[in-house]
Amino acid sequence: MLNRVRSALAHLVSSGGAPPPSPKSPDLPSATTAPPAAAPEAPKGPPARPGSRSGAPAKTTEARTSFCRPTFLQLSPGGLRRADDHAGRAVQSPPDTGRRLPWSTGYAEVINAGKSRHNEDQACCEVVYVGGRRSVSGAPREPSRGQGLCFYYWGLFDGHAGGGAAEMASRLLHRHIQEQLKDLVEILQDPSPPPLCLPSTPGTPGSSDPSHLVGPQPCWSVQKEVTHESLVIGAIENAFQHMDEQMARERRGHQMEGGCCALVVVYLLGKVYVANAGDSRAIIVRNGEIIPMSREFTPETERQRLQLLGFLKPELLGSEFTHLEFPRRIQPKELGQMMLYRDQNMTGWAYKKIELEDLRFPLVCGEGKKARVMATIGVTRGLGDHNLKVCGSTLPIKPFLSCFPEVRVYDLTQYEHCPDDVLVLGTDGLWDVTNDHEVATTVDRVLSAYEPNDPSRYTALAQALVLGARGTPRDRGWRLPNNKLGSGDDISVFVIPLGGPGSYS
Repeated sequence: MLNRVRSALAHLVSSGGAPPPSPKSPDLPSATTAPPAAAPEAPKGPPARPGSRSGAPAKTTEARTSFCRPTFLQLSPGGLRRADDHAGRAVQSPPDTGRRLPWSTGYAEVINAGKSRHNEDQACCEVVYVGGRRSVSGAPREPSRGQGLCFYYWGLFDGHAGGGAAEMASRLLHRHIQEQLKDLVEILQDPSPPPLCLPSTPGTPGSSDPSHLVGPQPCWSVQKEVTHESLVIGAIENAFQHMDEQMARERRGHQMEGGCCALVVVYLLGKVYVANAGDSRAIIVRNGEIIPMSREFTPETERQRLQLLGFLKPELLGSEFTHLEFPRRIQPKELGQMMLYRDQNMTGWAYKKIELEDLRFPLVCGEGKKARVMATIGVTRGLGDHNLKVCGSTLPIKPFLSCFPEVRVYDLTQYEHCPDDVLVLGTDGLWDVTNDHEVATTVDRVLSAYEPNDPSRYTALAQALVLGARGTPRDRGWRLPNNKLGSGDDISVFVIPLGGPGSYS
């Protein structure tokens, strides 16, 4: 066991692990998307099978081994080669011609400095139309009745141990969100409180008289209040789960590598929903004020959740790991001594007598960017990783990884925004070397150099943020102006303006 752990630690990569899954296609009805304000977000990778429906991307027949970038970048073959060049690390952005991304969104990305063969980040920006599936009365909606909803969508997907999961999520996650919202179209447009139950469609199982199933009325004093906002949050959470389940179903059919962190923004009916599963982050910079819209999910931030699962299900730890945390690795000669520890219930430390089981490797080890779950992976939420196992072991790690995002909501109607107010999304390649205040300073410096009605200012800002995190090449690698190491990771950034130009409703 000791040699196995040493081997794992020696070969750790930032989010490493055994290469997992691959794509098939979702059990989704036809996904109708309104023409986006940018180049259409076509499936990245092999083309769809002839005759396949737009709502259900066709199954791929072979592993996705070709290098691909977001379609809205409109890269030529030569541009793809430059984007894949680890030596030059040229910053890529959508061309400043033709259609712009929705809301004049700015985007920029750069490949890593050699950490992986290709850029494992992916991005998506779409305008998605949602047609209602049923009316509140339970009858199927006639196509001519009522109106559907449109939502704006931005997504960053930071792949690890391969780019397959990030590429698949960038093509399909917004369609899962669309599918989850179909039952809510009429409800969200009705100002009255949401119904507790949706009536069954006549002829479906359970649509007959259920009165014989009703027992004594429970002693509820009041009915729980459910808001429209919470319905949208639930739809996004379910979409993440269905996306992860699709990856699990299809991992055997195709060779899809790794997993991915996912940071998604949905704008719907005046509110911005920011959903994060992983270590990417989002902040709003509004009139110089910084408003965090996400937090990182790492072995350190989720230690107690991980330890609780290990405590409740010790079989997941095998005979190799302990759910307890100690300040350092315990030596056999320390058996019987008192040492500091903490478990799933503790935020502080206490002493305990060292027992034989405490010699096992801790479930959570390391700190900062070196923190790992089961000495293998450095993020605790995301999509994919269904085949990931402890190095040199058959123990699966997926049970400790959650696909559910944390969703935060920002109401755009509660504040009068100016053109300099922006939402910045970035993968960890940005945040590893840049803090919130430095980003806010760059926002002020770059936007003040452009006219408020110049739509190219947001792309310029995204490029400045990427360049600032990447640094410049010197004798000892990519360096920042203070001579510290720049980010050697893939870096992807969206800059979403919150106050014009354009009408968002």
